[in-house]
Amino acid sequence: MTIAQLVNALGLEVLTGDINMNREIKAGYTSDLLSDAIANIEEDSVWITIQRHINILGVAKLKDAAAIIIPRNLQLEENVIEKAREEDIAILRCPQSAFEISGLLYNILTRG
Repeated sequence: MTIAQLVNALGLEVLTGDINMNREIKAGYTSDLLSDAIANIEEDSVWITIQRHINILGVAKLKDAAAIIIPRNLQLEENVIEKAREEDIAILRCPQSAFEISGLLYNILTRG
């Protein structure tokens, strides 16, 4: 599944334009603790987090995450979105909770 397909399937809002829309997603990870995310995010994963500061971009880049999903339509500062564009990191947003997004993503990625 690509990021674009995930956006369409879940009705996600894309905050960073068309960055990485054709990138394949292999897994997902949900955590708000940066050190936990660093230890456990797999390459080509979608990271679900309520964290919205600039450091999430460093974690995503370090772990080669495919995208970051921000739940509950939480707001990001424009400088974080701009830096994500510069770093080629897709940031997506939706109204559901992290729990709900995690379940939906799991179901999409594991159905055959």
